[in-house]
Amino acid sequence: MTDNQHIMEKVVALAKRRGFIFPGSEIYGGLSGTWDYGPLGTLMKQHLKQEFWKAHTHERDDIVGLDAAIFMHPKVWEASGHTEAFSDPLVECKICHQRFRADHPEELKAHEDMHAGKKEKTEWTDPKTFNLLVAAELGSVEGEKMKVYLRGEITQGVHVNFKNVLDSTRVKIPFGVVQIGKAFRNEITPGNFLFRMREFEQMELQYFVPPDQAESMQWFEYWKNERMQWYMSLGMRPEKLRFREHEPDERAHYARAAWDIEYDTPFGGWKEMLGIHHRGDWDLKRHSQFSGADLSYFDEASKTRYTPWVIETSGGVDRALLFFLLDAYREEGERVILKLHPKLAPYKAAVFPLLANKPHLVEKARQIFKDLKSKDMNIAWDDRGNIGKRYYSQDEIGTPWCITIDFQTLEDDTVTVRDRDTAKQERIVVLDLSQFLEEKMR
Repeated sequence: MTDNQHIMEKVVALAKRRGFIFPGSEIYGGLSGTWDYGPLGTLMKQHLKQEFWKAHTHERDDIVGLDAAIFMHPKVWEASGHTEAFSDPLVECKICHQRFRADHPEELKAHEDMHAGKKEKTEWTDPKTFNLLVAAELGSVEGEKMKVYLRGEITQGVHVNFKNVLDSTRVKIPFGVVQIGKAFRNEITPGNFLFRMREFEQMELQYFVPPDQAESMQWFEYWKNERMQWYMSLGMRPEKLRFREHEPDERAHYARAAWDIEYDTPFGGWKEMLGIHHRGDWDLKRHSQFSGADLSYFDEASKTRYTPWVIETSGGVDRALLFFLLDAYREEGERVILKLHPKLAPYKAAVFPLLANKPHLVEKARQIFKDLKSKDMNIAWDDRGNIGKRYYSQDEIGTPWCITIDFQTLEDDTVTVRDRDTAKQERIVVLDLSQFLEEKMR
């Protein structure tokens, strides 16, 4: 086993042991392709989504938010092409009858190598088309239920609400609609932890622009670079990221341009983290055609009416969280450290009384703990074992700073603040703690 594979195993083990991610329905033997977020994973995921939302709706005035329903009218998926074209080629191993995607040669090769180790020759069935939409039924009377689908992507929720957004806000092109939400796919071979799941969360931006090739490509390049900078601003190492343009045969038929941001993973090298797509006017024209609704835009400045083009950036919340965990994992001697950016760390700081059996220290520590929590910060409390073990425990879950209340605190109202990454300590006045942490988290 390679060092990279060991890292993946260690991160998966740490995630379960410390309450980031649990296997779905584990006490019943699990359900393939599903994962449950534990206490720390829930916090980290929440922080990741907050940063994405903040970067769009709080820091810009040309983007609005949306939260569309998971169930949508079946005709939505006809118009989008999902019921017809949202499929993958599937092959089956004739020896063990496991199924794989025919367009993932690295997985086929790994399976063939596995059988070769047993001196067995792998034979594959001919590829068969396999639709990825997850079907469901709505209604109360058996035999009269309506066939619907759990959405295979969150994108279409924006396009079917295009007119509603125009009518209810004062947005003008160019403008964007941002959305974070669950999607579902009947994946043939879910795997690699959070990388390929059957139930997952997406964070997307649909940015509407005039139907002009030059201007639309300027916006395409703009959002391509904005996305790369966003990941790096949250601590991802630049050398682990790259752009990759889609080959002509892998590009969707409606795509005028398509690139991915990829991360260098320990389970097969470069893997997609986010896609940047120039979707042209495909979505709005199709929904207008299938629904009969007018989804055009009237430009007051030019006094013209047109169907806008859209630039999309679409990434997985779960994939991003996995890549941030992998990127942050370090081993330094006996210490395991998650060097997560403070904005993503589950806890921003941990508060310790130096000794848990000294009431005055515990009382003072509790007071500081409650004060920091009242400042809308996720703060951990830890009074177990010796101080060294507490430091190591917080390092392992990515807590950036540990605050120790000792006997000097009772004398001069200062505390020791230890930095996770450097292990250096400094004395900080208690009244300055919240400002100190806020400045560090910028």
